[in-house]
Amino acid sequence: MTQEGFDQIVVGISGASGARYGMRFVEKSVALGFHVHLIVTQSAFRVMQEEEGITGAGSSMPITKWLRVSEQQANSITLYNNRDIATRLASGTFRARAMVVIPASMKTVAAIAHGYTDDLLTRCADCFIKERRPLVIVPRETPLSAIHLQNMLTLAQVGAHVVPAMPGFYCDPRTVDDVVDFMVMKVFNLLNIPHGIAMAWDGPLRDRDAKGQRS
Repeated sequence: MTQEGFDQIVVGISGASGARYGMRFVEKSVALGFHVHLIVTQSAFRVMQEEEGITGAGSSMPITKWLRVSEQQANSITLYNNRDIATRLASGTFRARAMVVIPASMKTVAAIAHGYTDDLLTRCADCFIKERRPLVIVPRETPLSAIHLQNMLTLAQVGAHVVPAMPGFYCDPRTVDDVVDFMVMKVFNLLNIPHGIAMAWDGPLRDRDAKGQRS
């Protein structure tokens, strides 16, 4: 059985620190067989250059140059111009399983919370809210001001999942990718999407040591 849009996910990457969260979520989504409709802000491309060392990151660069995906997987990613509000993602008639904004800058959080839709990313998120479709927001900022907290409360009150980029360490992460995967796992869990990322709580480390489950 197929449901319209059920095999599609919209991903927005905005200009907060932690671009790798969004990049990894896209990589994992296509590996799981989803078609990803990807919106990357200009500020996010700048963050990729600074944090990931991706020289010349931008919409004109082939996806395989800045995402760890194969040529075949790249065919399952449609990259949109964030300034193009005439695309189908700007309409409430567009169907997808969910939209995930990861990471979400405080500017993007504020814009979505207050219906200020001046680009494709915020317009698409606004559509998901008004159509009552799953929307996950992964804010990345610290410390949080009362303004930030109020905006996130507003989003939660209209039905969005607010998932701050606050990775747990009970899974005994050994690499930065492990930390990133923890947050990616949390988003997939919220969307009830099986993912195969072994980051769930599995009892105290001493118990896992005894079972020989910890390397």
